[in-house]
This record gives sequence, C-alpha cells and structure tokens, in this order.
Amino acid sequence: MLEKSVKEKLRQDFGRHPQDTGSPEIQIALLTRRIEALGEHFKKYPKDFNSRRGLLKIIGHRRRLLKYLQAKDPAAYQVLIEKLNLRK
Repeated sequence: MLEKSVKEKLRQDFGRHPQDTGSPEIQIALLTRRIEALGEHFKKYPKDFNSRRGLLKIIGHRRRLLKYLQAKDPAAYQVLIEKLNLRK
C-alpha cells in the first residue's frame, strides 16, 4: 500500500484539477508506484507467488487504462508515459 502523502503528491502531479481523484492519469500513476513497490518486494522475497499474481493483475489493469487513455486522448497518453518513464 502507498502512504497517504505519496498518493496526495501523485494526485497533485498528475491530476487535471486540484480535486481530481479518479482520472486515468492518476490511476495509472498510482498503479505504477504500486508496481514499483512490488518489484522491490520481489527482490527480497522471490518465491512469493501469491503476491506475484496480484502484481500481474495490477499490470493488466494499468495496461487497460493506458489503452483507454491512448484512444481517448493521445496527447495526454504521450505526456504520461514520458513522465512515468514507461515504454516508447
């Protein structure tokens, strides 16, 4: 789980407006941070297969959100993947 301060920082950085909590950009940023945290967890506990399944579900969710954002707003998609250092 991410700390409240980390979530608030991500909302400020990626939100469309100050009260924005559910835009695809914020959701993708939160999922990316969770994926990074789980990556660190797996370096310490490589045989934690139950958490690995959860990681795969999170990755799939992020992939679907990225696909949605790319279809709806390609410019925002490009900005987001550059900010988060994702692919392409």
